[in-house]
Amino acid sequence: MDRNTIIIGCDHAAFAMKEKIRNRLLELAIPVQDEGAFSEESVNYPEFGAKVAGAVSAGAYSRGILLCGTGLGMSIVANRFPKVRATLCNDLFSARMARMHNDSNILVMGGRVIGDVLAMEILDTWLNTPFEGGRHQTRLDLIEKAGDLCGVALPRTKR
Repeated sequence: MDRNTIIIGCDHAAFAMKEKIRNRLLELAIPVQDEGAFSEESVNYPEFGAKVAGAVSAGAYSRGILLCGTGLGMSIVANRFPKVRATLCNDLFSARMARMHNDSNILVMGGRVIGDVLAMEILDTWLNTPFEGGRHQTRLDLIEKAGDLCGVALPRTKR
């Protein structure tokens, strides 16, 4: 596993943002594995989402970044892979909580939703926020077992 390198992918709608994020990562001395897209020519986002999420799921990379027009499609694709916790973050609070409570291992953003300045702030927040563990780890363990819980009533919390 390459724990330092971040794998990144996008579709045509977020190509410009991907290039800026890739350059920002390199400025921070973080190696990048760029899986494309490599232009604004129309592509099918699931192919790029699967490359990144598959590599994180397999343990080849500890973190990834996915970008598309809204971030919604990439989120859906990525979260179909085991051990992937892809979080759509189009604001700073979401980026912080995605790391603190969900141990997000793939950051997803919408290139047509947010601007470049906010994207860089979200990136920095996501990169620099640690996972809190504790009760949040218990919840992540439940997420990993979610497929086994079909038909089983989960305990409800009292209101």
